[in-house]
Amino acid sequence: MEERNSTYDVKHASIGVEAELKRLQAQALMGWEKEFRTLQWYGLQDGMKVLEVACGPGFVTERLAASLPNSPITALDIDQGLLDKAKTLLGDVSESKVQFVQASVYDTGLPDNEYDFAIARLLFLHLHDPLQAAQEIMRVLKPGGKLVIIDIDDGIFGVIEPDVEVLPLILQKISQSQASNGGNRHVGRSLPRLLSLAGYQDVDMDAVIQHSDLHGMDGFKQQLDSNRFVGFYKRGVISQSEYEKLQQSYENFIQSSDPLAMMVFLMACGTKPEAE
Repeated sequence: MEERNSTYDVKHASIGVEAELKRLQAQALMGWEKEFRTLQWYGLQDGMKVLEVACGPGFVTERLAASLPNSPITALDIDQGLLDKAKTLLGDVSESKVQFVQASVYDTGLPDNEYDFAIARLLFLHLHDPLQAAQEIMRVLKPGGKLVIIDIDDGIFGVIEPDVEVLPLILQKISQSQASNGGNRHVGRSLPRLLSLAGYQDVDMDAVIQHSDLHGMDGFKQQLDSNRFVGFYKRGVISQSEYEKLQQSYENFIQSSDPLAMMVFLMACGTKPEAE
C-alpha cells in the first residue's frame, strides 16, 4: 500500500490505522468475485506465477492464494508493517505458496522475465511516477505476461442516495490536493495510455461495479464515513462548512430507510511483447 514517492501512508489515515485496515478489507472483499472473474477473463489461470504489487495487509493476497491453489504468489509492498500484518493473516499458508517481499514498485529487485501475471490494485493513483512503475513491472514479467491495474477515477466515482451534494466538490478539491503531491485520483481514464506508453501491447479496459444491493451496505458506510475526510479539513483542503455539510449528508445517508450506493472500479490490462 504505502510506497515511497507515493501519496498514501496508512499511518496517516484520519480514522486511525485499525479502522483504516477494516475499511481496506471491506473494500477488497466487496468486489473480489467480480474482480477475480475479470482477472480470469484477462487470462489469469491457476498454476501461473503471480506477482501482487502493493499487497498491503494481504486481504487480496489471501483471496488469490485460495482461488489459485497451484500458483506461487509473490506479495510485494514497501511497508514492512503492512507486510507483517499480511504474514499474520496468511499464517497458515506455506512460504513456498506465498513469498513476501519488502521493496518499492520502482525497484522491486525481482528477476527479469519471472512472472506470468501481475496485479496492482489501488496503487497507481498514489504514484509520483506511474510510468516507471509500469516499466519495472514489465521487466519482471515473462514475454507474453500480463499486468492488470485495478484503480479508480473520481470523475466516475459512483452514485449515492440520498445524494451527498457536497461530495463532488470535496472530491475535486481532494483530487487537486493529491495531484499537487504527485498522485492522480483521475488515473483510471489514463490507464490505457499509460500501459501503451510503457510498451505493453493488446491493451484492454473494463469496469467493475460494487453496488449496495448486491454487496450489502456495511462496506459502503466505511468507505463513505465522513471521519475519513477530517484530515483534509484540518489541512485546509476543504472548508469547515464543506466538512459540516458532508457530516450531515453522511448522517442522512446512514439513517435513510432506503439508502443506495454504487462505486466504479476500473481494470486495465496490458501484455508484455513476446521476445523477438
